[in-house]
Amino acid sequence: MPLRTIESDGARWSVAGTGRTTQYAKDEFTVCFSGAGGEQRVARYSPQGSKAREDSLAELTDAELLSLFKRSQPSWTAVELGYRR
Repeated sequence: MPLRTIESDGARWSVAGTGRTTQYAKDEFTVCFSGAGGEQRVARYSPQGSKAREDSLAELTDAELLSLFKRSQPSWTAVELGYRR
C-alpha cells in the first residue's frame, strides 16, 4: 500500500517501500515509485532518523522524496522489481 504520493513534471507517483531488505538491514531501505502507466522506478536511501522502514519513509519531506525520485533507476535495472520492463 502506498504511503505517500509525489508529483514530478506533472506526473503523479505513488511511493511505497519494496519490502526487500539488503545486507545493510536497517541502514538502507529501498522505495518504489509507481506511475499511472504502470511504470516503476526504485531508489535506495539511508534513514537519518527512525530505523523502522515505514517510519523513516514517513519522516522524509516531499523535497527529499522528489530528490530520491530524480536519482531513481527504472524497474528493468533493479533486482527489487525483478528486472521487469
